[in-house]
Amino acid sequence: MGLKIAVAQISSESGAIGQNVERHLAAIEVAAQFNVSYLTFPELSLTGYEPELSLNLAMSVHDRQLQSLQVAAKKHGIFVVAGAPVATDTLPEIGSFIFAPDGSIRTYTKMHLHPGEEKYFSVGNRYELTPVRKHLIANAICADTNVADHVAGCVEKGAKIYISGAMITGNGYPKDTEILRNYARNYGIVVAMANQNSRSSSGLPCGKSAIWSRSGLLVSANESQSAIVVAESSSAGWSGGVIEI
Repeated sequence: MGLKIAVAQISSESGAIGQNVERHLAAIEVAAQFNVSYLTFPELSLTGYEPELSLNLAMSVHDRQLQSLQVAAKKHGIFVVAGAPVATDTLPEIGSFIFAPDGSIRTYTKMHLHPGEEKYFSVGNRYELTPVRKHLIANAICADTNVADHVAGCVEKGAKIYISGAMITGNGYPKDTEILRNYARNYGIVVAMANQNSRSSSGLPCGKSAIWSRSGLLVSANESQSAIVVAESSSAGWSGGVIEI
């Protein structure tokens, strides 16, 4: 059996971390049933995309609100990447908490902010690549993918898979996904994007989470589905599918 990666398309309620954790756990259960090894959620999926609330919602790897996700990742032997503000000594960073099957938790924080985000967030300064079954997976968050140096830096470090948790609206979707498709084609890698499907303070994310290979679009959810979008490697290449939650 080849490697299975997936992106989760869910809705996130503003500031309702407990409720959002439950939605994450439901998606993890489905992903585990289908032997997914690496599951990524949208940008700030645990809190909703709410910059003005981020200082009060920021978390560290020791936050008790994350324990159930840590337990689920270990129980199912799956990497889980969930989004939340990461606490710092100054402004929080837009982060991904990476829960590993061995019970450890690492973070990746967004290295390239959208205009206006600098009012609420600090900038991350390091790549985070995860080895999974002989594949090296690079983590990204939304606007990271609009900066060509970010994916180039990940590929230089050996990444063969590049996965972004995002918050993309309908207006931005065509341009943003063209960039992702071109990364897959030009670098010969698999590129995946997890998008929300619910309203946030910045507008209405349009869903359509998707995965691309060198040959083009492998698979995409529709605008409103709550689902995991899966890609599986095999000797014949990559194939994809959508599984409802």
